[in-house]
Amino acid sequence: METIQDVQGLQFTPADPDYAKQRDQYASSSYPNAPHMNPGLIVQPFDVADIKLVIEHARENNIAIAIRSGGHQYSGASSTSSNNIQLDLRNTFKRRDIDLKYLPDHPQGPSVRASVSYSLDEFHTFLASNGVFVGHGQCSGVHLGGHVQTGGYGLLGRSFGLLADSVTSLHIVDHAGVQREITPGDPSDLFFAILGGSPGNFGVLTHFVVKVQRDVDHKGSVGMRAVLLYNKEKLATILGYLANTSDDVDFPRNYDLCVSVMSENCEFSKAMPGLEHKVRRDLDLLKSDPMPPVIFVFAQFVSFGDGVTHDPEWFERFEKGSIITTGVETKPVSELMRQWIMPRAREYPFPYVKRTYCTNSMALSENGWEQWATDRMDAIVAPKNNGQFLVAQLQAFGGKHSMFARNGDKKSTAFSWRDTTLCMVLDNFHLPENRRDAEAWAQKTDDQANGPEGMFSTTDRRVLWGSYGNFNLDAVWRTYYEDEEKYERLKKARVLADPDGTFTPNSFCVPRAVDSTSRPMWFLGLLRRWVPFMI
Repeated sequence: METIQDVQGLQFTPADPDYAKQRDQYASSSYPNAPHMNPGLIVQPFDVADIKLVIEHARENNIAIAIRSGGHQYSGASSTSSNNIQLDLRNTFKRRDIDLKYLPDHPQGPSVRASVSYSLDEFHTFLASNGVFVGHGQCSGVHLGGHVQTGGYGLLGRSFGLLADSVTSLHIVDHAGVQREITPGDPSDLFFAILGGSPGNFGVLTHFVVKVQRDVDHKGSVGMRAVLLYNKEKLATILGYLANTSDDVDFPRNYDLCVSVMSENCEFSKAMPGLEHKVRRDLDLLKSDPMPPVIFVFAQFVSFGDGVTHDPEWFERFEKGSIITTGVETKPVSELMRQWIMPRAREYPFPYVKRTYCTNSMALSENGWEQWATDRMDAIVAPKNNGQFLVAQLQAFGGKHSMFARNGDKKSTAFSWRDTTLCMVLDNFHLPENRRDAEAWAQKTDDQANGPEGMFSTTDRRVLWGSYGNFNLDAVWRTYYEDEEKYERLKKARVLADPDGTFTPNSFCVPRAVDSTSRPMWFLGLLRRWVPFMI
């Protein structure tokens, strides 16, 4: 594929020496032979004018565009095949005071205008410097483009909801190369579709405006981090506490709780921002080879200025048996959130088999889930030299006071499973020669976790940011969207947003709704683009 004339930004074809480096993304090592991560051309646009040129070129030549903001998509859906173009926005919009700006007097309250090009680490650092915060994820290297379009799960999920729940406007370049501002209730239904539909398939998102919270309005907030050396009994106890929290329908909105488990050699000192020096100084176990597996606990209470204070006993239960703990610290929420962010882009330098499960169960504390989950994790963590390394993350979202659920009642976005009580992520990093072992472990976990008699959920519920398995979204849409009405609504929005298939670079996207007269052309267009994924 030839480069595009008049584009000022960098362009890379497979013949370029730097092509392999630019093509590489988080999922590359896990899908080394997948054709959907080998774009025919990578364009790193200099500005919006370049983006318009790429869209024009794609439309004129019947080429599709995949959009990458950071490349953390676990299935590689932010890339495409050799027939198509990848639009790489990692560094396109990074002008301070233009692409990242605090708007204290915004009509809808203190807000921030942010571009898709910033990482979560950069975004949070900027927020904290202005004494404000908003919920978002923990992975420092994730960029805002894909993150906001898939929800922005993570910190403050119960107390404030998703990052996308606070978004008030979106700025895109559409299929015709027109810059548009999209707000809730937009007649094209694009606000609904972009936030929760398949990312990158409704236009090129460049910026968004998000309402933020001020630290000064939440004085008295507290948080705690604790590290425990791994053993089965400790993990089962901690997961029991987590299950009690997620099952409690009346649990106060103020609290957020996340538990992580990491196998040996996880270099956990790097997962404790601000405490690295303490870990290195105080723990002789760091001299061991390999370093032992650990359990992390992140617990937080947000004050809403109503006189309600935190329960010390709730925090104390997580500290028992810890080797490191911050204790319960009273700090501005923006500082507490900094302590949740993982500075490492990747826990292990190996391929992975990923699983992300959601449930609306309120009986996990009664059905033996905590012991089952402990056994499944222990099957990876306990054996020595098995070539597999677990990274697990479990977070509570449930309760009638949880803003994760309550924000879903607005129905202004397409995010599904808003009745989720607990989300469980299980990443099995593995040596290349242990791929089959990792896949067998994941399949057994699938079989036991989900279904009418499942230990975790009666149905298979997935999220777009943690996708896995079948790469044809239309074949498994019921696992990502809760009902056909929502899915059909997204398909209709896709017709308006992508009439020529310009933003249909692979099969992991909501298809466009079609009538009988348009179906043949639509089918042939998709067949040309998707043939590599069907082989």
